Amino acid sequence: MEYEGQICRAPMERSSFMLPVTVGCPYNKCKFCGLFRHLKYRRLSMEQIEAEILRVKNMGGSPKNIFLGDGNAFGLDTAHLTAILKKIREYFPLCEGVNMDATVSSILNKSRDDLILLGSHGVKNLYIGIESGLDDVLEFMKKGNDLSQAREAIRRIKEAGMDYSAHIMTGVSGKGRGMENAAALAEFLNETGPKNVVNFSMFIHEEVPLYAHIKDGTFKPADELENLKEERKLIELLGTEEMPITYEGFHDYIEFRIRGRLPKDRDKMLAKLDSTIDLQSQKPKIYSYVTGICPELEKKEYGNPVWRRQSK
Repeated sequence: MEYEGQICRAPMERSSFMLPVTVGCPYNKCKFCGLFRHLKYRRLSMEQIEAEILRVKNMGGSPKNIFLGDGNAFGLDTAHLTAILKKIREYFPLCEGVNMDATVSSILNKSRDDLILLGSHGVKNLYIGIESGLDDVLEFMKKGNDLSQAREAIRRIKEAGMDYSAHIMTGVSGKGRGMENAAALAEFLNETGPKNVVNFSMFIHEEVPLYAHIKDGTFKPADELENLKEERKLIELLGTEEMPITYEGFHDYIEFRIRGRLPKDRDKMLAKLDSTIDLQSQKPKIYSYVTGICPELEKKEYGNPVWRRQSK
């Protein structure tokens, strides 16, 4: 497959067939995100999409789950998206569901009938960037929606028979606000009931707009220890017996990862976090900071290179 840009999807989609239907992100204004800033957004033609479907089909592929890329595939107009879903059903009749990223606005821009139609054609789960439980943080980061709009979007897709999964970021609220954000975020997630929660802990990049705020002091980043403590608070509060949640958390900068089912695995997850927090508290404070374009990233501490990740 020829894929333009950077492949980014939730770990729950690791075994899914990733079918590109757009390039880039149509919004592309979030201050913390650098995934798509070097790309000009465009939708791919049905000819390109069908050719990729046929390539997999002719290799004997029969995927049970398909993930549509890139950023916010759900933002495609309903007619084009429905045509793609029909092609998927035509070539892969055993496919059990189609998942993709969505923004709150892309959901709210579709009518009730549109959402029901897409659900009936196989859309099962939408990954939505919730990021924070605090409205002022969402506004500062130019997320493009507030929490009340997110609640309404989630209500609408669930009414149409779809699930949602939440992307969040510990550290997004900045230094000193981790506990506040964790409590507010847990309240929102427990209320709205995501199928999965994926924590992409704040990864500060020198080429995103947020970095200018760090340099001029209008945003003070949380260090990695504070991010871990925020995550611990979140896991302490997240998930109920009536509404369990699968959680995956990434801290690539300090090479720490945690996963489990809440509340079933809560004690085990908290113990793992406590151990890591104890180790991190004995080290100098570090802040996630990288330069370069993924997957060719250079990690730095205090301006000095630590490692360089390069594509093969």
